Formats: sequence, C-alpha cells, structure tokens
Amino acid sequence: MRSSRGSSLLARLLAVLALLGLVWVGCVSDNEVVAPQGSNNSKAGSPNDVLDASSPRVQAIMAVQDRHTPELMSVQDVVGTATGLGPDGQLVIYVFTAGPTEYGTLPAELEGVPVIEEVTGPFRAFAVSHKTKQTPPIQLGTSGGWRYDLANGYCCGGTLGSLVKVGTTQYVLSNYHVLEADIVSGGNSRVAATGDPVIQPGLIDVNCSATSAQNVATLLLKKSLPNNNVDCAIAQVTSGMVRTDGAILEIGTLSASTVAASINQAVKKSGRTTGLTRSTVSGLNATISVQYENECAGGVAFTKTFTGQIVIKNRLSRFLAGGDSGSLLVQDVTTNPKAVGLLFAGSSTQAIANPINSVLSFLGATMVGQ
Repeated sequence: MRSSRGSSLLARLLAVLALLGLVWVGCVSDNEVVAPQGSNNSKAGSPNDVLDASSPRVQAIMAVQDRHTPELMSVQDVVGTATGLGPDGQLVIYVFTAGPTEYGTLPAELEGVPVIEEVTGPFRAFAVSHKTKQTPPIQLGTSGGWRYDLANGYCCGGTLGSLVKVGTTQYVLSNYHVLEADIVSGGNSRVAATGDPVIQPGLIDVNCSATSAQNVATLLLKKSLPNNNVDCAIAQVTSGMVRTDGAILEIGTLSASTVAASINQAVKKSGRTTGLTRSTVSGLNATISVQYENECAGGVAFTKTFTGQIVIKNRLSRFLAGGDSGSLLVQDVTTNPKAVGLLFAGSSTQAIANPINSVLSFLGATMVGQ
C-alpha cells in the first residue's frame, strides 16, 4: 500500500510540475515585445549576441526608426533618434528631446517597437577645455586647435585626437569645428585656410596667446561640413613634433584596424577636458541635429542633421565634456584598441560619434597603428 500510494503521489506531483512548467513557458512568451515582422526583437541574453549594425534584429529596428525619423524630427524639441536597448533589455527606439514633451506628443510604439523619450537637452559641438603643453614629439588625445581661433573676445580649442595617414603622409585627426570652423572674416579678420598652423595646446589653455603654444601640424582644408555626414578635419604633421606611432595619452598605440560599434560595447577615449574616460555604446543609427558656430563665439552659423551616428552614455558629462571634441572613440581593451568612432558632440546624458570608417572613407585615410 505504501509503495502504491507513493506511486500515486509521485504521479500527481509530476502532473503538477508539468502544469507549472507550461505556465512558466507561457509567461515568458507573454513578456516578449511584439516587433516588426522578421525582427526577432528578444532580449540579448547570450554574451556572444553582438548587437551591431550587421545583426538582423538590430537592422529591423533601425529600419523602423528610419521610416519614422523624419516625422519624429519635425516634432518641437525633438533633437534626435537612435536604436538602443531599453531598461528591460529589449531593442527600442530612443527619441532624444531638448526638454520634456507633453503626454501623448510622442508615440508609445512604432510598428510594435517601444519608443522611449530621453531628455538630453540640446546637442552641441564641444570646443572648449584645458590641457598642458607637452615636450615634442607629442602624444595625441591632447589640447590643440587652429592657431588663429580667437574672435569676438574669446579663444577656442578642442582635442587633437589621433594619427591617420593618406598614402605615407601622416596627419593629426580632429573635428571640422575644432580646426576649420572659422568660415567668416569677422572677429579676427581671417578664415581657416590650408597651410595654417595647428597648435598644442589650444589657445584656450595658454591664455589665448599662441606664442605660448607650439606648432605641431599644418591644416589641410577638407570642408567636411555642412555638406557631408561627418565632422572631421586633418592637419599634416610637422616633422619631429608628433609621435610617429600615433600614441594617445593614457591609451597608447592603436591597432591599424577598425571595428564597428555595437550596442553595449565597452569604449573609452582620451580628451583634453575629462582625460581618459570609459563608457558604453547606447545607440546606433542615430539621427542628431547639431548647431555650429561660424567662428569662435560667433553665433549659430548653421544646424546640421547627421544620420547613422553612434550614441554613447554620458551621464552628467562624465564621459565627454566641452573641449573633448576631436577625441577618438576606441575599444576598451588594454593593448592596441581598435578605433570605433570620432567624437564630436554631446549633451549631459549622451555623447555622439561619427563611425570611424565613415570618417576614414571621406578623408581617403587609414589609421596609424600596429
């Protein structure tokens, strides 16, 4: 009897466990977000599930984002969109706004993809900071800028980010708005031109006196803006003034190869204001509207809307701050990291970078590295 009763109880227990198992599976299914057909928008549970732009799931969400970005960007105070991960680990569409929007202004979802508003404030091109003068040959990730970047009672500067080469000729890579942004003969009676000296540190760090800085390169005007989708500029290295291995302060030498950004990718940068900082990629395929001046403190010259950009977490501007523009975004690895992007703008919550391969393609350049 005991054994017979035990078998009956076991059978009942197994039946109950089977029922519980079915209920558990059903709950998992109910929690998944409905996504566009073929997107497979499930949580990123596997460490090997790299959510870069080649991922079919990411591509599906980016396609929805792209279809709706024009209408979203037309909404007052919307300054950008991106594909990223929501708090629950699901792929979502982020809408960045200059200030909180009224309830119902933005959709809760688009084609089944959740929409999350993030108040970032306006995105601005950062170009002010401080770093010290180095003994040449200098390392990059350092204060620098156009020698004549002084107008309207102010002087400006940014970061000399990294070393690239076109053929065998080496160039310092930075942003358009750090090296070329003076486009009117206004407060300083000149505009940026090929052959102009590029200095280290930037004027902002030497009390606006270029005689206290050193010429390290000469500008090669490329005019990436306003007509292109990258904010970049280069200056030919002056012999003996920049390390030929392209070493970056606190990062060292790079790989000659590059890598595409992926969501949750660990990254770092070395810039003239915040130095060496680390963060993670929070969005891909971003559409971002950025304001540009026509010279140092010269007022808004134009507003440029970029597409296909990289978004990096920047809480309280701890990753990127004014003067860090031109910094190179690289993998957060110890030895010879690969370049990911060129940082050029940000807010107090998010930083923005051009994909490095877009920059190199525009310039016809390659990274200097090992």
